[in-house]
Amino acid sequence: MRAGERFGYRMQASPLHATRPWIAALWASSLTVAALLLVQPLLLGTLLLAILIAGIGASVGAELARSLRLVVIVAVPIVLVNVLVSRDGLTVFARLGDLGPFGQGDLTVEAAVYGLWIALKVALVMLVTTLASMAIDPDELMRTFRGLSFRSALTASLGLRMIPLLGADAARLAEAQRTRPDARSGLRSRALLLGAVVAGSLDRAMDVAATLEVRGFAAGPSRASTEMLSGPIRAPLRRARRGDSNTERAPFSRHDLAFAVSACAVLAMAIATRVLGIDEFGAYPLVHGEVSAGTLLACGALAVALTLPFCDRRGIVR
Repeated sequence: MRAGERFGYRMQASPLHATRPWIAALWASSLTVAALLLVQPLLLGTLLLAILIAGIGASVGAELARSLRLVVIVAVPIVLVNVLVSRDGLTVFARLGDLGPFGQGDLTVEAAVYGLWIALKVALVMLVTTLASMAIDPDELMRTFRGLSFRSALTASLGLRMIPLLGADAARLAEAQRTRPDARSGLRSRALLLGAVVAGSLDRAMDVAATLEVRGFAAGPSRASTEMLSGPIRAPLRRARRGDSNTERAPFSRHDLAFAVSACAVLAMAIATRVLGIDEFGAYPLVHGEVSAGTLLACGALAVALTLPFCDRRGIVR
């Protein structure tokens, strides 16, 4: 991420941004569950393509494209480690001989395929997380749950707000590191950068905790001071503590309904593919998996269920 570039939620003109935060969070959660439940690589690839299209529809396609580079960095070690460690495949493409305590170094196609399969699932979860963090307002999401536990919602909201600050700190420190005359690149410089970011985050956490304590968050609400308030003042205070607001009382919009139906449809299809047996795939001892008409139909239905809510852009203005 370049210095000065903001990472985190930004208000955009998209149907996902116009949806209630808790419904958008449920929709993102359904994508994560589907990524974990689905097995057939064709279905997983369809889900990946649909998430990228959803990112474009949510006006965060550039952010998802940048996160793909991180996905590649994470996926390559997963594949390499599985190829080097797994011994269950039968199709050997390289023999490294005796590796001592690691046994015979036979590299198999099945191990590479299984590593790619795991990497694809990890990539899906990372992309869904990126999409959710860019399109769901964390403050509004935590405000939804403040009626259950105000302090827990406040803590989670502060934690989410710290993520963009950590990214900005890392970018600023990395730029300062590059401008030094004795600047070095490599693992040592990255370790120093990580140490500086962690130390700065701990200092900021102490400052935030002290600020909250000064503002009275460390103590419970004073009942005596509340009783002294008159009726017209106490009523809004009680509503605020319960988490009531005009926004929550407003009727559900068509975007809310569309994404709620989409989340239910994605979960239903992910479960149905497993129950009906059209989501079969295995890497060991030989790669096997059948692509039937039901699999293709499930791919089409999954793509439609994910992307259809983004087609309704009426009332979406910048």
